[in-house]
Parts: sequence; structure tokens; C-alpha cells
Amino acid sequence: MAHQLRPVGLDFVETAPVRLVFGREMTAAPRTVFRALAEDVPGWSQWLTGVKSARPTEHGRQVRLRGGVRFEETVLASRAPEVYAYRVDEANVPGARAWLEEWRLVPSGTGTRVRMTFALDGTAPFRAMCRLAAPGMGRAIREGIRALDRRL
Repeated sequence: MAHQLRPVGLDFVETAPVRLVFGREMTAAPRTVFRALAEDVPGWSQWLTGVKSARPTEHGRQVRLRGGVRFEETVLASRAPEVYAYRVDEANVPGARAWLEEWRLVPSGTGTRVRMTFALDGTAPFRAMCRLAAPGMGRAIREGIRALDRRL
């Protein structure tokens, strides 16, 4: 059953009790990567294997992951070509209380250095589960960035 999460602002990315940060270099330029993140929401399922479907909504996105997880999100920052961030407002993840994801894009030669941060809060079991899942989440994000780079 889906439940409302606590609304947080962009500063939560620095203050969250659990912060998982993953990164990877891409050959694509920052503007190209930013467009894929912010403007091609349905395309996320083509490069991020955990995403079953994603669609834009009036203020954000609706995302369904493989395995049945669902999110309603609000985009908090869409500043091309540097940052794309969104807050999860509603989710069916037990124990989640606050959730923000931020994508930072930094020029690196002719390509882009991508840094993706999960900022999370929840019950003690939720926080522990997030920390335990970090290696797999990191692998999925890095593989997704590599697949996006090939796609672009």
C-alpha cells in the first residue's frame, strides 16, 4: 500500500541520515545527458534496468520499478545542464519516510562526470536495508549510466 512521505527540499541531499552516492564518466556531453534525464522520462526504462515504466506528470513523474515498487515524484530542480533532482512524495516502500534523488552533471573533457545521490530517511530497518542494498544499487546505477551513454 502506498503512503505519503515527508516533503523535503534540495538541502536534504546533504543532511539525510542515509546518503548513497554513485558516479561514472560518460562520453556524452552534459546537455545531452541532461535532456535524457529531464526530457525523456519514458526513455528511462530503456537504460535503467530496474525501471519498468516512467511517465511525466504535471509536477513530476510516476515511476514503476520491476518487482512492484511505485513512486509518485515531484521534480525539485531541473537546471540544465547541471542538476536534475526529484523528491518521492508517495511510495509503496515500507518504512520509507523521506526520499530525494539528485543527478549532478559536471563537464569532463568532452564528456560528463555523472554523480547520482540517493538521500533517504525512514525507520531503522529501512535505513539498514538501504545501506545493505547500496552495493547492488551502485552497480545498477553505474550500469544504467553506461547503457545511457551507449544509447546517446
